[in-house]
Amino acid sequence: MYDQAALDRDRSGIFSGILPPRTHNGGPPLDDHVPIWGPNGIGCYFDWKRAHKQAWKKVSRTTALRRLQKAEACGLTYEEYTLVLLETGRFLQPEDKEIIAMIVATRV
Repeated sequence: MYDQAALDRDRSGIFSGILPPRTHNGGPPLDDHVPIWGPNGIGCYFDWKRAHKQAWKKVSRTTALRRLQKAEACGLTYEEYTLVLLETGRFLQPEDKEIIAMIVATRV
């Protein structure tokens, strides 16, 4: 015969007094895992991911250089300038001081 308490100590490293269920794989609990789309289900995570990828897809070199030049003239980064363009459809000009000031104020 074998000692059940010794068997329990050997499996878990500490004395637990009870054996895990027969279907237990001995791995860590899965309850702490939170998927990248959050705890409330997938929803439209993949739709947003595809839309984000499409919005920030590669543009031609001339378009990127033109946006960079306009962004530097306004005192913004390429990403800030492009984000305003994608959200509003408006090409910022150096004369748009209020909008530029709001963007600069939100920098971290």
